[in-house]
Amino acid sequence: MKVSRDRAAENRRAVVDNASRMFRTHGVDGVGIGAIMRESGLTHGGFYAQFGSKEQLAGEACAEALQDSFARWRRIARANPDRVIAALAEAYLSERHRDDPEQGCALVALGADAARNDGAVADAFREGLLNLVGVVEEAVPEAEQDHALAAVAQMVGAMVLARAVHDRALSNRIMAASRMALQKKV
Repeated sequence: MKVSRDRAAENRRAVVDNASRMFRTHGVDGVGIGAIMRESGLTHGGFYAQFGSKEQLAGEACAEALQDSFARWRRIARANPDRVIAALAEAYLSERHRDDPEQGCALVALGADAARNDGAVADAFREGLLNLVGVVEEAVPEAEQDHALAAVAQMVGAMVLARAVHDRALSNRIMAASRMALQKKV
């Protein structure tokens, strides 16, 4: 049965959305095409009509997740122009973000995948990182642009540790200490 262009576009969007969530939760290697297609309500066979490879899908899913993060960071920055870094740290280094990797930042969830990849995932990761750093750079003087990069690196690193320790008290302490340090940045 032939699918209309509109329906094919909807199906593709569903696959990218589901892959984005599933990759952030389980990593790119932790999710198979079959599982993504099932979650999207589609058959495995329809995958290659939409995507050339899992790598292509992973790149698109990573880019989408980071675009969502960029939009969220931009909203926070615009709502808090006098305390951008502190406001971002409060939102980013939160129990809500830590406990919901499926909706969380792809920099935390897919960093290891990007490091092992030199294709679409790595490209999307790099571009997404630079976009997020750009949000912070707009809030600091030009002479202090490296502070923006350091602030993003600290937030991402702190969240990686907070998720990895599997000790709620230590996890909360990591996030609180990092928020406190970032309050002093700008």
